[in-house]
Amino acid sequence: MLNYEIHDATRELTIARSLERYAPPFKVVGGYKLIDNGVDPEATVQIEADGKFIHEASTGNGPVDALARVLKKALTPLFPEIERVKLIDYRANILEARRGTATEVEVTIIFTDGRKVWRVYSLSENINAASFHVLLDGFEYAILQNRGGTAETT
Repeated sequence: MLNYEIHDATRELTIARSLERYAPPFKVVGGYKLIDNGVDPEATVQIEADGKFIHEASTGNGPVDALARVLKKALTPLFPEIERVKLIDYRANILEARRGTATEVEVTIIFTDGRKVWRVYSLSENINAASFHVLLDGFEYAILQNRGGTAETT
């Protein structure tokens, strides 16, 4: 039987971010832009890290793929370890079926870098926004784990 641990990255990041000494490895400037015509979704993002600003755009097979690709494209020059990070599971669950499409959605993504596995989740009434925040946290966790950051718990 396979035996592996799935780290709760959302919990670990929440704890790390509550500490005064925490400094995120990057930040998103001005949010993200997503254009989805149903055929060729395109995402753009601007990242600030180490005093550098990187503005990128990318397309994908769907809106979440476009968001993941643009983040990887923007982050990889500064954080090469992001290249190894893969999304291995994606789930979206509605919380109140009675509210229909206006309900909050919980998005969960499981990532791996080939050695570790971690789960990140987020809530929003906008599935794309929840997906974007989960992708950000998943990549931030990967960077912190690779560089011995404060998100490591025992």
